[in-house]
Amino acid sequence: MNKPQIKVIGKNTSLFALSFPIFIELLLQMLVSNVDQFMLSRFSDNAVAAVGNVNQILNLVLIMFSVLNSATTIMVSQYLGAKQYDRTSEIYSVAVFFNLACGLLVGGGLVLFSRPLFAVMQVPAELIGDAVTYLNIVGSVIFLQALFSTLGVIFRCNGHMQYTMYVAVLLNITNIFGNSMFLYGWFGLPYMGVAGVAISSAVSRAIGVLVLMLLFRRKIDGHISLKYLKPFPWETLKRLLHIGLPAGGESLSYTLAQTVLLGFANTMGATTVSTRAYSMLIAWFAIVYSASVSQGTQIIVGHLIGAGEEDAADKRVRRTLRPALLIALCVTILLYLFGGMLFSVFTKNPEIIALGRKIMLVEIFLEIGRTTNLVIIRGLQASGDVRFPVFLGISSMWGVAVLAGYLLGLRAGLGLVGIWIGMACDECLRAVVVYIRWRMGVWRGRALVRQKPTENEDLIDETN
Repeated sequence: MNKPQIKVIGKNTSLFALSFPIFIELLLQMLVSNVDQFMLSRFSDNAVAAVGNVNQILNLVLIMFSVLNSATTIMVSQYLGAKQYDRTSEIYSVAVFFNLACGLLVGGGLVLFSRPLFAVMQVPAELIGDAVTYLNIVGSVIFLQALFSTLGVIFRCNGHMQYTMYVAVLLNITNIFGNSMFLYGWFGLPYMGVAGVAISSAVSRAIGVLVLMLLFRRKIDGHISLKYLKPFPWETLKRLLHIGLPAGGESLSYTLAQTVLLGFANTMGATTVSTRAYSMLIAWFAIVYSASVSQGTQIIVGHLIGAGEEDAADKRVRRTLRPALLIALCVTILLYLFGGMLFSVFTKNPEIIALGRKIMLVEIFLEIGRTTNLVIIRGLQASGDVRFPVFLGISSMWGVAVLAGYLLGLRAGLGLVGIWIGMACDECLRAVVVYIRWRMGVWRGRALVRQKPTENEDLIDETN
């Protein structure tokens, strides 16, 4: 087998070429989780609310995997930018096997403690049965998601975004087909409801991981092997955690805060919980573009920082932010204008539709702040400035989003709208702070890897 060639990512690399496959991949990954809710919405709003609660727990668990994945993105991008290719295989192996072990342990915990978890979240009694069923099945194979996300990071760092996009397409087709088998009785199968869509999601993720592992052997110039763990590279793991814990800490704080806010919503009844689930699903269409360009920007910035080109990294972040804000604003305005039509796709409940439209109005302001945060914070992380976003996130998410959600949503009686206003205030405040930090250039001089002379290697220039 021929040795895979290494792609060079630099200041002239097309952001569109990197971010468009990520956009499609994220959109399709989002659909894997939410297509279950969409297809179940034809049968039961309660089933949708139950799966929404499970997804909140799963999102929290996925933060654990993102800790090493964030560090892997930063270190591999800088190593590749610095042309130190010999270090990447060890990082790949540590990240994959560490996340696999965590996935197996966490999956067992989810199955054993599913009911106590939902009790803590104050999930309404009528949702408990479906929620436990879904979590027991999907949670038991959460290690597949750990492997899928880690392999996806490796492909993206190497500039091979298109392969994870193709696999995401395959994964979605498999999931939708499986859901249809269990929900509509294809091939004589019985209706299995929540259990059926959970089984379908698990099988589709297993297929996705298998395909990515086969592609890794053919397309990535590196190896994933136990030989890199003998003796165990504790220094590499320590460094990954040193970078990844702060980088993942911002996401962890956000997810924990969202879990508390979901607990507030759960006290307001099943209708409110269903509205929140549908609102989060619809809002994803505004988030996914910003998320994709921010990931593409992070990879480019990481390569530029590793190559010592800080001015080019600065220009890349600022050039990304302006169009990202414009697109996010246009999309959220459209979501508000057509909110009634969009919510009616999922439910015929007039209370849910009316409340959902109010949420979409607040979403306009929320996405302005969130888009700014996504782009700049990933730029800060890629440059090595990984601690500040955590301190800011913890302070604002809990001091603004959760506190305002409690005061406005529960005490002032604004309900779910009050919770959304608190979230919008948090995002906008953090956006102002990180923008100022980026323009001040505090992130300069924090590179984790420095370029050094290397032997001639077989390279492909992927620039425009």
